[in-house]
Amino acid sequence: MSEKVVLSGVLPALVTPFGKDGAIDFDALGRLMEHFRAAGVSGWVPNGSTGEYFSQSTAERRAVLEFVRDFATEGEILVAGTNAPATREVIEQTAMARDIGYDTVLLAPPFYTRPTQAELIRHYEAVLDAVDVNIVLYSYPAKDGADIGFELMDHFADTPRVLGIKESSGSLQRAIAIASRYEGRLQLISGSDDIALDFMFWGADAWICGPSNCMAKACCDLDRSYRSGDLRRARAIMKTLFRAMNILESGKFVQKIKYGCALQGLPVGDCRAPLGPLSEDEKAEFRAAMEPILNWPG
Repeated sequence: MSEKVVLSGVLPALVTPFGKDGAIDFDALGRLMEHFRAAGVSGWVPNGSTGEYFSQSTAERRAVLEFVRDFATEGEILVAGTNAPATREVIEQTAMARDIGYDTVLLAPPFYTRPTQAELIRHYEAVLDAVDVNIVLYSYPAKDGADIGFELMDHFADTPRVLGIKESSGSLQRAIAIASRYEGRLQLISGSDDIALDFMFWGADAWICGPSNCMAKACCDLDRSYRSGDLRRARAIMKTLFRAMNILESGKFVQKIKYGCALQGLPVGDCRAPLGPLSEDEKAEFRAAMEPILNWPG
């Protein structure tokens, strides 16, 4: 892996459907992925936070990775989430993903431990040394309690197997700084969904997108419109998506995503504890915001 792989297009951060018995519902996952493929996604990102990896056993995570690998066709991008609280476990999960056939993994800082930048650098170096994979860094300090700072990005900017950073801090200023500082060295990957169009403008070719689980046609339409140079249409789409995206960012993200899947006729079950159900008011608010999105043409 001497040259950096380029990620592009809409990459759904896949939900993990659960049946009434609490087990993973692979039939529902297959139906959902067929819908995404028809909408025009460019690949798949299983076992991220939207996929509730934190609630899954290693056997379940393996089963999801194998299912998605078998579903994928040639040319579709595969990125596995292999997060865990400790470096040892991250290496184990990453090695498992590599053995299954994933060349690229998405890695946030280990949660709960709040590592320093020096500790994080050693963490990522340990993963790179142990497993021959590409890494997409994942900055989501609100969830992980630790940030991926410029010290760390400076350190890895010219490492071929560190492809870029999924930026989910919600700060457009930080995204612009990353795009400017690391142009041609680290790929800026959109992870702040309610400002996705701004990310595209600043050079994000790929969008690892949780909301595409329940609005895949609209997200892919936004991506295509921007790429084709139709900025007027791209802006109009973003305006339509913004309210629903903003509600998602306000809290109970995964629960709302799964409710949105049900609204579009592709139910995926409930979230696992400790994630609880939405209130009727929360459902009504998100349902109203989804109204102009559900019957998207195409």
